[in-house]
Amino acid sequence: MADDMIGYEQLMQDALRGVVRTALQEAASPRGLPGKHHFYITFRTHAPGVTIPDHLRARYPDEMTIVLEHQFWDLEVYTDRFRVILKFSGQPQPITIPFQAITRFFDPSVKFGLQFEQHHNDEARMASGDDAGHPAPREAADPAPAGDGSVVSLDAFRKK
Repeated sequence: MADDMIGYEQLMQDALRGVVRTALQEAASPRGLPGKHHFYITFRTHAPGVTIPDHLRARYPDEMTIVLEHQFWDLEVYTDRFRVILKFSGQPQPITIPFQAITRFFDPSVKFGLQFEQHHNDEARMASGDDAGHPAPREAADPAPAGDGSVVSLDAFRKK
């Protein structure tokens, strides 16, 4: 196989993470989430740049899922991350999640989901501060308890 000098994998990952970013920007707008849209966002709790309370990191040492539906405040979306205030045990807590830390994104209202897979060398690059490591999407087995939804998967277009 020829070397990919253009970097299609990274371009694709940037585009898919852009879908998540744009959906969150919609939720952060003054009118908020339209219709019945809401998001399940699963992320790696120990990924570089993740800021969550220590008790949550201890309780969820690998991954954690948050829901943005009715009770979230001060959602701010940046190029590489988002910040939101959620209540945990009745206490409001700000959390910050880089888009690179997200492993799954699901909107059960329209049964849309994305799932990202982190590769070992991507983890090493992210830990070393190189933002080039982008996880590859794959079809979600069961992205959220809301049912079986349509998942965008680009595997069918890849040469084997």
